[in-house]
Amino acid sequence: MLEAGVKAPDFTLNETNGKEVSLSDYKGKNVVLYFYPKDMTPGCTTEACDFRDQNSRFEALNTVVLGISPDPVERHQKFTEKHGLPFTLLSDADHQTAEAYGSWQMKTMFGKKAPGIVRSTFVIDREGTIKKVWPKVKVAGHVDDVYQYVKENLTD
Repeated sequence: MLEAGVKAPDFTLNETNGKEVSLSDYKGKNVVLYFYPKDMTPGCTTEACDFRDQNSRFEALNTVVLGISPDPVERHQKFTEKHGLPFTLLSDADHQTAEAYGSWQMKTMFGKKAPGIVRSTFVIDREGTIKKVWPKVKVAGHVDDVYQYVKENLTD
């Protein structure tokens, strides 16, 4: 997994409306980039709704939230509509971006090993440098921790 202090790999992925979005589109803003396994699952829904509920506070700190999973754009659209998500979800169907960030790893679920997304969050500053990494996120309280980090470390 990538660590703080390195340049964040740029990527171009499709967002919920099918438009292509690149990390470099957000130069000049802080970015909270979070990888999550799957839309509509309990933990991922809780995390997305927590980011939704704090989104205006992140925006006030010149910070955008981007969520990435391997789900297709159509599923992201349903997830966004169902939960009123005000931030961008990106489809990483071939998991190339997750691999570049080290968030695509072997996982064990129900006794079986399979590759998948390890829930992780990266805070990227205005210049594109990773400033903070949460490598194995526990959802409860996570968004508050991310907000506090941005507020204390990346504001003017």
